[in-house]
Amino acid sequence: MADPTDITVQTILEPFEAVTAGDADITFAAITETDGDVFVCTGREILLFSNTNVGAQTVTITSVDDEKGRSEDITTYSLAAGDYAAFGVGLTNSKGWKSSAGEIRITGSDDEVLVAVLRLPAGFP
Repeated sequence: MADPTDITVQTILEPFEAVTAGDADITFAAITETDGDVFVCTGREILLFSNTNVGAQTVTITSVDDEKGRSEDITTYSLAAGDYAAFGVGLTNSKGWKSSAGEIRITGSDDEVLVAVLRLPAGFP
């Protein structure tokens, strides 16, 4: 298995930040099927998935052992055609998800599953 692909994390605008057209746009990227994708996690991230395929597809978020030796992947979470899903701050800020490198790893069943990782601004918990 090769190294996973780094996902570009997109930071959401601050609440009172000046906004012009395009500033709040987000970009989805095709998920990597075989080797997965990773991002460095601060605990303020929201993962968004979109299935643009005509059939059901899946995503997996790989966990790591927590301080009690437990792990529980979110395995093959199913997205129907056209579905969206969000996994949030509770996941990305919890022990058992970040690797020792501070990364979270995801994979998908098809490159027509798209992913965006949004980070809340630094002023948020």
